[in-house]
Amino acid sequence: MAREITPGPATLEDIRGRVAIVGVGESRMSGPSGRSSLDMAFDAIDASLADAGLQPSQIDGIMFAEGLAGQVDADAFREHYGVHQDIWMSGDGGAFAQIATAPHAAWQAMQAGLATTIISVLGINWASQAKAGTGGPAQYHREHAIKANAEAVFGFLPQPVYYAHIARRHMIDFGTTAEQLGAIAVACRRHANGHPGAVMRDKPLSLRDYLASTPFIDPVRKEDCCLISDGAAAFIMVASEKAGDFPQPPVTVEGVGYGGAQERTFFAQEPQFTATPQGYAAPGAFAMAGIKPADVDVLTLYDPFTITALMQIEDMGFCAKGEGGAFVEGRALHFDGGGLPFNTHGGMLSHSYTLGASHVVELVRQLRGEAANQVPEARIGVHGGYSGSDAGCMVLRGGLN
Repeated sequence: MAREITPGPATLEDIRGRVAIVGVGESRMSGPSGRSSLDMAFDAIDASLADAGLQPSQIDGIMFAEGLAGQVDADAFREHYGVHQDIWMSGDGGAFAQIATAPHAAWQAMQAGLATTIISVLGINWASQAKAGTGGPAQYHREHAIKANAEAVFGFLPQPVYYAHIARRHMIDFGTTAEQLGAIAVACRRHANGHPGAVMRDKPLSLRDYLASTPFIDPVRKEDCCLISDGAAAFIMVASEKAGDFPQPPVTVEGVGYGGAQERTFFAQEPQFTATPQGYAAPGAFAMAGIKPADVDVLTLYDPFTITALMQIEDMGFCAKGEGGAFVEGRALHFDGGGLPFNTHGGMLSHSYTLGASHVVELVRQLRGEAANQVPEARIGVHGGYSGSDAGCMVLRGGLN
């Protein structure tokens, strides 16, 4: 069962150095494709098994995003692969905030003797659903009773409306500019153009292009908004002492953190309008890992909108609150820009809308030294998962072989 969300930080067991990621994989990322989320998820699982040198019969744990339709659970896994082993499963993985804390739940299962080799997987076909006129994130928000009765009736729906309000408030309070939000979009698009699997590959974006685009919900431009796409991603976790048995260099989990927002996803009622729950999640993860923000070599963040990325950068301590705009200016977020390499695959803004799953795959590849937009000597990577209602943070370390 998924974790109940409560305001503030959660206390998580110290798992520093106890879990390693030994395999990653993705499906083809695309716009509307007609593929099912299950088919794409199995493509990603196949790729992660091959990466780790494993057979389906060796998987005895599976994690997915509870509440999302069409996800791979234990029964679907056994049926697809024709295997019969017991498989521990948890809905506290796959996507959103929980993908960042999945290693914590995995370690608990390992300690309890419930599983040894655990895969976290997400498949999503919201682009195909949107083309068919059904499903997707907007439908979830429209059908939520409180949102329908307390927000939609005032025009406070869907998500671009929320984040246009938040972006405007950040501009008013802190002087953030369109050029600064554009710097995030441009960095992500450049990274996508250098990544062979990105949806927005071969679609360059300059800051001049960004500023020439008319806001459709002022100040939000379409380039400030994430993609809606089809795709899947997966990663495999084992206890760290077993990581040397696998063909790829191990990437260890050094820290995890989790926190919840006061008003969850009811943005109109959130008193901390320009903040995210990363202010609760990241400090715990960094403390567990024994690092400071300045130690981070590469950062991936759940980025549904440029303003969401900017606020998380602030809330995680990479700069002071209100200074995010200046922090991200120019080439500061580019993989070779000399600042903080950010979403080096393109993120949800330009790579794919896989709800954070591809972000973890990218981080592992960076720490192995095999990423398309490789950050030189990357050793410490951080992923920030987010859902609006809660946030998770995961610190990874590579270069251990």
